[in-house]
Amino acid sequence: MEDLLLLVHRIPYPPNKGDKIRSYHLLRHLAARYRVHLGCFIDDADDWQHRQTLDALCASSHYARLNPLPARLRSLGSLLGGTSLSCGYYRDAGLRDWVRQTVEAHGVQRMLAFSSAMAQYVQAYPQARRVVDFVDVDSDKWRQYAARKQPPMRWLYAHEARSLLAFERQVAHDCDAALFVSAPEAELFRGMAPESAARIGHFSNGVDTAYFTPEQGGASPFAREEAAIVFTGAMDYWPNVDAVQWFASEVLPAVRARFPQAVFWIVGARPNGAVQQLASQPGVRVTGTVPDVRPYLAHAAVCVAPLRVARGIQNKVLEAMAMAKPVVVSPQALEGIAAAHGRELLLAQDAAAFEDTVVRLLQQPDAAIGHAARAAVEQRYSWDSNLAGVDRLLEARPPVRRQA
Repeated sequence: MEDLLLLVHRIPYPPNKGDKIRSYHLLRHLAARYRVHLGCFIDDADDWQHRQTLDALCASSHYARLNPLPARLRSLGSLLGGTSLSCGYYRDAGLRDWVRQTVEAHGVQRMLAFSSAMAQYVQAYPQARRVVDFVDVDSDKWRQYAARKQPPMRWLYAHEARSLLAFERQVAHDCDAALFVSAPEAELFRGMAPESAARIGHFSNGVDTAYFTPEQGGASPFAREEAAIVFTGAMDYWPNVDAVQWFASEVLPAVRARFPQAVFWIVGARPNGAVQQLASQPGVRVTGTVPDVRPYLAHAAVCVAPLRVARGIQNKVLEAMAMAKPVVVSPQALEGIAAAHGRELLLAQDAAAFEDTVVRLLQQPDAAIGHAARAAVEQRYSWDSNLAGVDRLLEARPPVRRQA
């Protein structure tokens, strides 16, 4: 086997946790084909226990401790220097030294950086075949944040949108391939970085349909009389926080007026103060970290994804579909997902549409949508088939480069 360097911004385990799903399946896929040298950050003390599991997949590994306060100070330095805060946050001298030593010791000729912030670690190696999985257009996410915030955060987020886009464009120009999570996301970036259009592509997320299956639903966590409306996701992530706050204030009261048994369950780790406050509202439950999200999905009456700010493919939607549940989504949450409205999921454009659609599903459950959703995931979201394109890019000859 040949050697490959894989750099990930957060330890890619456990495989059923939000932003770790894609990186874990990428690692597992690559480890079957290469001697993988893994470099990543750990920002949660609970994650140190996973090193042995990952080491079994890798030829070597380096885990950099990410302490939030020093990382924020590095970001401040980047702000003063006019560069990306995200890159400053994930800048680590120890990881950079490990990359250099690994490349020299093993003659590494293939590198894959997962997320824009990790691309800084492959910039010094033009002799290698370099692929960057941006996943989302992060700079555009910061632009969306800025549009919804007041000064001074609006100014800070606008700065990050500009500086990160400049970095993303440089990375896409320098590397051999720049990948995103969906065709719409890739097309968006082509418009933002036309000089690199020929090297921009995508591969979709997948779903472990043996894990996310109705047969693995377990016992119901809900009271017998409840009709559970379920949202899943990391609850310290601002787009998720914004989504549940909006649903709880703009949709849920009207739903409960028409269907009093309805209860909105917010299921996800690290709920911030704003999310925790929602638990004082009638008909809202906030779980915090749960050992297994599947019972909440399996026994939900309906799952919702009312995101107003989103980039790429939403794993929460695919997982609920795999559990054969009817899912009601906003246009932003639907972006990049190949599913038919009215047959495999339901699209709601505004609060009134969410209310009517959720109430209809509570009053008249529609098992056919759940069955069709499960079939759609099985047909279109296999990890192995979606990752085959990454293999081709890592093995391909470098394209002829044009001067910027």
